[in-house]
Amino acid sequence: MVPGIRQSEVRVEPDFGAIRKVLIVDDSRLQRRILAASLKKWGFEVLEAENGEQAIAICRLEQPDLVLSDWVMPGMGGLEFCKAFRELESRHYSYFILLTAKSEKQEVARGLDAGADDFLIKPLEADELRARIAAGARILLMQRELSEKNQLIEAALEELRLAHDAIDKDLMQARKIQESLVPELKASFGASKVSLLLKPCGHIGGDLVGMFSPGANRLGFYSIDVSGHGITSAMMTARLGGYLSSKHFDQNVAMEQRFNSFYALLPPEEVAKVLNSRLMADTGIEEYFTMAYATVDLRNGHLKMVQAGHPHPLLLRRDGSTEFLGDGGLPIGLLPDAPFQQTDVFLEPGDRLLLYSDGFTECRLLNGSLLDETGLQRMALECAATLAEGSEFLDDLFWQLTQAMSPKGGMDDDVSAVFFEYNGP
Repeated sequence: MVPGIRQSEVRVEPDFGAIRKVLIVDDSRLQRRILAASLKKWGFEVLEAENGEQAIAICRLEQPDLVLSDWVMPGMGGLEFCKAFRELESRHYSYFILLTAKSEKQEVARGLDAGADDFLIKPLEADELRARIAAGARILLMQRELSEKNQLIEAALEELRLAHDAIDKDLMQARKIQESLVPELKASFGASKVSLLLKPCGHIGGDLVGMFSPGANRLGFYSIDVSGHGITSAMMTARLGGYLSSKHFDQNVAMEQRFNSFYALLPPEEVAKVLNSRLMADTGIEEYFTMAYATVDLRNGHLKMVQAGHPHPLLLRRDGSTEFLGDGGLPIGLLPDAPFQQTDVFLEPGDRLLLYSDGFTECRLLNGSLLDETGLQRMALECAATLAEGSEFLDDLFWQLTQAMSPKGGMDDDVSAVFFEYNGP
C-alpha cells in the first residue's frame, strides 16, 4: 500500500489527450511526492508548488493543463489560489481539481464558485484519480476543439468584415454614381415645373426618375422601376439613364434629330417599343422594368403617356377632382413585340400629375394592410390642401408615408415619384 493513495490495481493509463502538464499544489511534501510518482508513471510532466503564491508564480511562466490543489494550505488556500488562477491570462483553458477532506454540499458549492471543475476526497484512490483526469481530458479536448473552431470562425468573420467594408465602400460609390443620373431634382420649364423624388431602400436601388426638354414648350419625364433590388437593378437603372439622357440628346432613344438642326420627342408608345426591343435583344438579361413616360406640349397642355406595367399616374385637377390615368400595359423586357398603348389627356393650367413607383402603393401600414391607390390618393389630397408645391409636395408626401408605414417592415422597397405642375404656356 502506497501511503496517501489506496491502489486497488496498478495499470498503465492510455493517452490522456489534452492533458500533458500537471501542477500539484500541496503544503505536504510527502503528498506531493506520492501524487507526482503516480502521475509520472502515467506519462505526465509534473510541476510542484508548496503553496498558492508559489503556484501562481509558476503559472505565470508556464500554463499547466491540469491543476491538483489541496484545499487547506497555509497562506493562500486552495479556494483563493483557484480564484487567482482563473484571473490569469491564459492561452487555453486548464482543468482544476480541488483535493479536500470536505464533502459537504456547501463547501462543494464554494469550490465551484471559485472556479474549480472537480473535487476529490482524501485519501485518494488511484483508479478514481485516473478516471477524473480522463474525464477532465475529454472536457479539455472538446473545449480546445471548440476554441480552434471559434478561432477559424473569428478569422472567417474578420475576412467577411473586410469584404463587407470593401463592398460597402463600393456601394457608397455606386450610390454617388446613381445619384448623378438624376442631377436635378427640380426644374422650371416656362411657368410649369417638374420635381423628382428618389429614395432607395438600401445604398442603391432599382428606381429611376428623370426629365428632359429638347426645346421650348417640349418636355418629357418618366418614372421607372426595375425588377428586383440591389446591384443588378442599379446597373440596369444606370443603363436606362443613358438611354434617356437629359444631356446627350444623340443617345436619348426618346428623341429624334430632324433636319440636322433640332431634336423632336418621339411618341411615348414608340419609346416603349424601342426600349423593349433593346432589352429583348440582350441575351442573359432576366430583368425587366415598369415605366410611366409622358410628353407634354406646354403650349396647349396636351399630354401623351405610355403606362408599361407601372402604377396608374394620379392626375390632380385644379378644381380638386382626381383621376388615375392609363390602362396598365405590360412591363418592358418581358415579351418580344409587346404592344404598348398611348393615353392622351389635356391639362388645364393649375392641373398637376403624379407619377410614382409601387414603393408607395405597396407600402405596409401599421395595421398590416397596404397603402394602395386609395391611400395614396388621400395622402396626395392632404398635401395639396396645404398648398404645397414642387419638392415640398413630394417631401410632405414621403413624410406622410414614413409616418404611416409599419415600423417592423420599414421601407423594404424603393420609393420614387415625378410631380409635374402645369401652369399654362
